[in-house]
Amino acid sequence: MDAWDDAFGSSRDRDPDFGPDDGQGHPPLTMEERAGVLDDLAELEVFRTLLEPTGVKGIVVDCPDCQEEHHVDWALMQANLRQLLDEGQTGRHEPPFDPDPDDYVSWDYASGYADAVAAMAEREEPTGRHGAGGGRHARED
Repeated sequence: MDAWDDAFGSSRDRDPDFGPDDGQGHPPLTMEERAGVLDDLAELEVFRTLLEPTGVKGIVVDCPDCQEEHHVDWALMQANLRQLLDEGQTGRHEPPFDPDPDDYVSWDYASGYADAVAAMAEREEPTGRHGAGGGRHARED
């Protein structure tokens, strides 16, 4: 399950224009699915914190149904994930009007960027601070 599936449901349950439109109730998320959505929310907050100041407006997602990219701003992606937690599905949302593709990044790009920032911070950490919570792996000590 990826961020797109988490945020917008499976392809059989959603319209390519953001969200399900069948009007039927969905079963609640399993504990594993909830944990995945909670992880996505936490990651999204990190991505937004790191990337929004650089001008990135949100996440771009490849839609397997319409074969187009959907540009989802930070707040909308967060709202979709929260709604998924609360209701087990997301509603229909309007995509941004005429978005600039350069203003959006993929989930994988955002994840790689966050990993790189964390790795740089770990390298820049002063030596001698290897204690618990120091960010270094045990095998590196």
